Amino acid sequence: MSTSSLPTLPAAPPPGRPDATARLRDALLGASFTADGLLELLGAPAYAALARSETVPALRATRGDTPLEVLVRLFLLQQPVLHARVADVLPLDACLESGWLVRAGADEVAATVDVRPYGGPGGEDWFIVSDLGCAVGGAGGIGSREEGVVLGVGGASTTLAGITVRTPAGSALDLGTGSGIQALHAAQHATRVTATDLNPRALHITALTLALSGAPAADLREGSLFGPVKQGETYDLIVSNPPFVISPGARLTYRDGGMGGDDLCRSVVQGAGALLNEGGFAQFLANWQHVAGEDWQDRLRSWVPRGCDAWIVQREVQDVTQYAELWLRDAGDHRGDPAEYQALYDAWLDEFEARKVKAVGFGWITLRRTGSAVPSITVEEWPHPVEQPLGDTVRAHFERLDYLRAHDDAALLEAHFKLVPEIVQEQVGLPGAEDPEHVVLRQHRGMRRATKVDTVGAGFAGVCDGSLSAGRILDAIAQLMDEDPVMLRDRTPAQIRVLVEQGFLEPA
Repeated sequence: MSTSSLPTLPAAPPPGRPDATARLRDALLGASFTADGLLELLGAPAYAALARSETVPALRATRGDTPLEVLVRLFLLQQPVLHARVADVLPLDACLESGWLVRAGADEVAATVDVRPYGGPGGEDWFIVSDLGCAVGGAGGIGSREEGVVLGVGGASTTLAGITVRTPAGSALDLGTGSGIQALHAAQHATRVTATDLNPRALHITALTLALSGAPAADLREGSLFGPVKQGETYDLIVSNPPFVISPGARLTYRDGGMGGDDLCRSVVQGAGALLNEGGFAQFLANWQHVAGEDWQDRLRSWVPRGCDAWIVQREVQDVTQYAELWLRDAGDHRGDPAEYQALYDAWLDEFEARKVKAVGFGWITLRRTGSAVPSITVEEWPHPVEQPLGDTVRAHFERLDYLRAHDDAALLEAHFKLVPEIVQEQVGLPGAEDPEHVVLRQHRGMRRATKVDTVGAGFAGVCDGSLSAGRILDAIAQLMDEDPVMLRDRTPAQIRVLVEQGFLEPA
């Protein structure tokens, strides 16, 4: 189905003057139709159920007649509401005239789009607009999805928002903006935001999201990938949650890239390098193929554009059957004719078999434009829990790379370091043993890494408070352990580099 079969959207807000969208925002805030208000009304179980596309608990929690309950039923649960009741809560005539609401029968009105309250990182009250049935996440949440549909907030979009570096930027590019979540975040710290999408409906909805959230308007451009970027334009930040699903064909615009295999994700990553200003970041979510006879890490290293540092984190791997089932259910295909479902499933497996794909990885890719003659590329697997938001952690990772590049081993020994706050030491060994089998340093923030260290590494980290140079600390350790201080100075810088690179130590 095409976008022409989807409902008519509300009118895009005119620039520079109050309109129905601004009045609607005031009314929503006045009724506490916010992320905090929603959680208080529904309670944690019903609120969490919405993220799984389960609406029954929320329907049960909104059987009253308060303004907030009316708005939840209207904009989140797609329930018609009595005309007279809505008139007590919203500027009804303006909402009908501008297209936010339509009449439903003789005495009721219904919403034309979903509106989901969304809390900004600084406590802002924002609203994400999406097509009906798309305000909440979860595979298969709206059944068989139409080609031009625009989704709302999901796990992928919030993950990308959480890992994005939020330093002040002159210009930001949101590639494949969808409902405008990334553009909304970027508008808080970038002077100029450009948002692109192949789907014109997505650009319209992004304009609604920004306006209803009280954010500055973005420069909205229609087109595929970097096509809408004008010659000579560069950016301090590029973000994209692209249609990364590796599928046979391109049935669904919001998720299927239309290129073979993982070529779309590769194209996005490789194309970003030339558009970044010096020191600028490009951050993406992506899928990548695990191909028989090929190292997946080498595959991803080959994507990194010249002149960029990269940090690539694989968060999850699914075999091809799990992957196919996930996205067939996402489209609601499992609810249709069993024979058709089986044929679609078979087509996915045929595609993977032809490409010798054994599994599909998912994760984060961050590039930073660097002037270094020898860029750093880190590709790792980290399926463990992390603490979002991670934007500061990502920024600090690249700052540590700069520091280590600028300091050879001799300079490291002259430097002063501090143990990062909230690092704990764990000693692992048999009960009653005089010495532990090994010592582990563990982070309780950010990536929540753990790393094994030897006795020297543990002792070194434990006394790093910035007061002594690394070399003087090692000399003291050598004296305590009756070791040759020269030999200790020779072998320890490699361990110090690892502790700095992984964020256990920081320059004082």
